[in-house]
Amino acid sequence: MTARRRPAAPMPAELRHFMRAGQHPARAVPCPHCRASAHKPCALRTTGRRLPQPHPQRVSAWAQATASCPTCQVAPGAPCHDDGRHTTTHTRRYQEAEATAA
Repeated sequence: MTARRRPAAPMPAELRHFMRAGQHPARAVPCPHCRASAHKPCALRTTGRRLPQPHPQRVSAWAQATASCPTCQVAPGAPCHDDGRHTTTHTRRYQEAEATAA
């Protein structure tokens, strides 16, 4: 008769943070381009090959979720805009998000 294995205990948050320290902080949000879930690497949609860096759309989604934009004065979670029209994420917002992550 074989012994049954116990389910693995969840990893403590301190260890999880230490192991993910070398990863891009944008991996904390799901990727809107390749549909990779949070904390999973982005992958090519055609071959499934994992990418070393996240897609630009994921980095933009991360910046929008974590930082307010000093250029257009929107709160975290709201997309950037120019005179009421949606635009790409401003460079200053990327800088704010990186400063918050550091």
